[in-house]
Amino acid sequence: MKTELSTFKIFYFSGTGNAENVACWVAQVAETKSVNTEIVNIGKLNNRKNQTIKSNTTIGFISPTHGFNYPPIMMHFVMRMPKANGNKVFLINTRAGMKAGKYFIPGLSGIALLFSAIVLLLKGYKIIGMLSIDLPSNWISIHPGIKESVVESIYIRRKKNTQKFAEKILSGKRVYRSLFDIVQDLLISPIAILYYLFGRFGLAKTFIASSDCTKCGLCIKQCPVNAIRWVDKRPFWSYKCESCMKCMNSCPARAIETAHGYFIGILVFAKSVVIYQLYSRLEISQYLHNILPEGMVLLVLLVINFVMYFIILVVSYYLLHYLMRVKFIERIIVYTSFTSYKFWRRYKIRKQTYS
Repeated sequence: MKTELSTFKIFYFSGTGNAENVACWVAQVAETKSVNTEIVNIGKLNNRKNQTIKSNTTIGFISPTHGFNYPPIMMHFVMRMPKANGNKVFLINTRAGMKAGKYFIPGLSGIALLFSAIVLLLKGYKIIGMLSIDLPSNWISIHPGIKESVVESIYIRRKKNTQKFAEKILSGKRVYRSLFDIVQDLLISPIAILYYLFGRFGLAKTFIASSDCTKCGLCIKQCPVNAIRWVDKRPFWSYKCESCMKCMNSCPARAIETAHGYFIGILVFAKSVVIYQLYSRLEISQYLHNILPEGMVLLVLLVINFVMYFIILVVSYYLLHYLMRVKFIERIIVYTSFTSYKFWRRYKIRKQTYS
């Protein structure tokens, strides 16, 4: 069947390459249908605020899922899109897929597609497709990288899924596969909000470069959001970090770690000493019960906890960065980090190409 779509413009954001590969797969199918296709890495755009979209262009947004939403760089990009000029849109998110034996285990999307779809509908765009693709999880702060053979099997399966989706879109059909997960996605939506407001900043403050760092600067050069800079002659992660794992997975010296032991210790200290002492001495809980309705007390206490943990985390990260100059302390930090051990694999994928 001949396609009704004449031009594709695909915007993508990618850390380790999953979303980039999906963009390439869609573009390859479009090219076989003689559809003029352009793919754009929004991480490399000098200006993400003023996009010009022609009326006959179908737009695609492809991005990983971070904290059960599109990462802020893509979410903000979608929110800044101009009003539609009769444009159609499709949305794809990659999410943390796994495999147990012969069974493929899906990840969770949260509000990644739902939020962006609502924003774009309000701007006048027509949503013609929504798809969640379960590509291998790359979040090696939490788990070791998936074995190469498993990565390959997941990729083969999900490439076919993506190509089928692209074929249907190009033939004029509408595909809303992701809506089958709407109940579970809405149930975890509060986590997406907490991640946006707090979680992503906290995660950015768990990354360190050990003494194995050769100062090649590759992490700084390749960071898709320019979140890493030199401080005291070592990489330092700012709040712009999207936790995309590109730096940790691609460091040639395996010098980038997550300081698990240090930050578990900091959280235990914050909970058992700092926050406990403040609550007991200032009687914050009792004071709030006296001035607020019962239903509001828990919410306010949660906000206070988040703020206090965040302040402690920021101070601790600066302290950690400078303590790492002391060899003995640096070794303790490294040896209490899971990512420093060889069994904790990095995540590597076979990069697709599109021209």
